[in-house]
Amino acid sequence: MKNITTTPDATIGSIGQIGGRLGRAGSLEARVTTSEEDIQEAQRIRYKVFYEELSATPTPVARRARRDVDAFDPICDHLVILDRDRLTRQKRRPIVGTYRLLRQEVAEAHQGFYSASEFEISDLVQRNRPLQFLELGRSCVLPGYRRKRTLELLWHAIWRYCLMHRIDVLFGCASLPGTDVDRFAVPLSFLHHTASAPPQWYVRAVPSRRIEMNRIEPGKIDRRSALRLLPPLVRGYLNLGAYFGDGAVADEQFKTIDVMTVLPVSRIRKGYITYFDPDAGRQKAQP
Repeated sequence: MKNITTTPDATIGSIGQIGGRLGRAGSLEARVTTSEEDIQEAQRIRYKVFYEELSATPTPVARRARRDVDAFDPICDHLVILDRDRLTRQKRRPIVGTYRLLRQEVAEAHQGFYSASEFEISDLVQRNRPLQFLELGRSCVLPGYRRKRTLELLWHAIWRYCLMHRIDVLFGCASLPGTDVDRFAVPLSFLHHTASAPPQWYVRAVPSRRIEMNRIEPGKIDRRSALRLLPPLVRGYLNLGAYFGDGAVADEQFKTIDVMTVLPVSRIRKGYITYFDPDAGRQKAQP
């Protein structure tokens, strides 16, 4: 990716201490931040996107603060995208996109993974020890920045983060907007028939919340229509080589249908790795 560069301070030591820049694309900069001011701004962006734009139901605390906050924020790393042009003009650090990252070692030292309330994550992790897992969540970008360059920079930064922390497996809930399961019968069935996780990576929805994804026979599914109905993030996971779990879950607070994505780093197609990171030939995550 010729227009994305990795900055000199993107080192292991900078992560979790003073924050680390993970790349730039034009005026956009990706970094992991430990600044409370930055994290609160990321939470405000999450509130704008999830609650004001997508009509999620805020908790009383979130409504008062006008920020999307929960108990996992303090233990997660917060990846943010900043627009340096706006920084110069407005003399502040304008965040235009964010992703929340939770490493296995941190989750196991605290309250576990966020998505464990919807999917049986512990079985997946135990079956694959000593591989290192990273949970991705709370992904959002402001409307004016939802373009190819921003998404590419986010994935470039996640890839660099995986290298730094020797991550083996990425996973997390990906969402389809709305809770009308019949509306998503085609894309859910498509994911079930074409990208279900094999035994090693199998993970199922919590039984009490499980929604059947196999709703239409494979011969009756039009691939093009199914892909068109999938959100860009889910299509992105598919393109990278992700598997999908058994069963979906309705998230009534966020007004979404959630599916579990599991992406072993070793499965990411080489073309994407070199696209996200031109230096990938000289470094790799540990198997």
